[in-house]
Order: sequence, then structure tokens, then C-alpha cells
Amino acid sequence: MVDVTEKRDTHRTARAHAFVKMRPDVVAKLPENPKGNPLDIARVAGICAAKKTSEIIPLCHSLLLTHVNVELTVEAAGVRIVSSVATTAPTGVEMEALTAAAAAALTVYDMTKALDKGIEIQDLYLLEKTGGKSGDYLRP
Repeated sequence: MVDVTEKRDTHRTARAHAFVKMRPDVVAKLPENPKGNPLDIARVAGICAAKKTSEIIPLCHSLLLTHVNVELTVEAAGVRIVSSVATTAPTGVEMEALTAAAAAALTVYDMTKALDKGIEIQDLYLLEKTGGKSGDYLRP
């Protein structure tokens, strides 16, 4: 674990992305999914996962998050997930944003796997981050 005691607290944000690719017939069945609404459950799962990131990822710093949100958008080919996280701390929140997006994607998979085992989780990546010594990053 990196020693951050000498680093000063700054406002930091991060946004991450994931996509759950599924057949159009599975997308059409999302509203009447037998396990419940996968979008609502996945949103909560993503938020909870962001708050538990330091317990999931070894050597990741524990942070008090001031903002966590997970947005899920249904598209013809699947579900797009964008997470956003913020804090004021000596270290960034990229891992929290990525963990939120990943957990939300895994939850969508879990809740729809009975409809199709071929669902794919794709494109998990950092969209942007702000704050900190290394400065801002915006995915090209």
C-alpha cells in the first residue's frame, strides 16, 4: 500500500463505464424479469460495491465517499452502465468508480442469466478522473 500521509486532501472524482451485451429478446424481457428489476438492483449493488472497494481490492485505500451514483441505460444491444464517485481525500477514487461499474454489470448478468447464458460484460474502463497530483484524465 502506498503511504499517503504526506499527501494533502483534494477534491477527487472519477467516472467509469461498463456494457452488458445481450440479445435483443433478452433486452425486451428486462421489464418482466422473473428475479425483479435488474436495473434497480444493479444500481444499488454498484453503490454498495463502491463503498466496499477497499475490502474487495487488496491494498486499496479505504475512503469516505461523498458521492456515488450508478446510471444504467437500456439500449437495443444491452445495458450501458456509468458510475460516478467523488471524495475529498489524499488518494483518488478511480478504483471505486471501476468497482461500482463492474458490480453493477455483474448484477445485471446474475439477474438475467436465466434468459441467456451468452450475455457478455464488455468495455470496463475509466472514463475520467479529476484531482490529485497526477492531474485530470479524460478518456480520448
